[in-house]
Amino acid sequence: MQNQQQQNLQETSQMPPQQHYGGHDMFDAHEAMSTLVGALEQGVLYEQHIQDPELKTMCQKHRTFCTQLYNTIVDTLKSGQDPAVPTQSYKMDQNNDVIYGMQPSQPKTPVQSVTELNDQSISGFMLGSLKSTASAFTMTSLEMTNPVMRRIMADSVPNMVEMAYEVFLYQNKNQYYQVPQLQQEHMQAFQNSYAPAQGKMPH
Repeated sequence: MQNQQQQNLQETSQMPPQQHYGGHDMFDAHEAMSTLVGALEQGVLYEQHIQDPELKTMCQKHRTFCTQLYNTIVDTLKSGQDPAVPTQSYKMDQNNDVIYGMQPSQPKTPVQSVTELNDQSISGFMLGSLKSTASAFTMTSLEMTNPVMRRIMADSVPNMVEMAYEVFLYQNKNQYYQVPQLQQEHMQAFQNSYAPAQGKMPH
């Protein structure tokens, strides 16, 4: 009985690279890829409705970057090995200036037709897609048995973060995403609610 159980166990060295995946990996990779494909396909849909050239350029830049990432993942998913094109680093065009405070604005209501879609709506959709993709890639990378795929997923999370943050900054400067602040004494109370840990750190 024990010999039979041992025969069912296989180490990585005994398998071809394209089989270096567990069942859990396949489900998680499929989930992450579906989320990325959804973001890409939504980008195709949004682009025709974008009014601001800056947002349109950003959408196109994100789609180009994510299409290459998609091809990189497909390459490794099929081969189990290093892809022909490794993961890249996304560089955003926005600066890091955030506008704080709230300005009066009209209450938001859901649109009733495609013609009502505007850059505020579309940039919100873009941000939501990127947040979903960042979460899916993070969850997939935590328990992936294939080390190459794990690295691709993990290395791609900062790129999703960067793209999402770029959309946030765009929304913020256009007052689509306003950032309220606490009163100064309340902010300081939060800032002072933690103190450095005492004692020696373990070696």
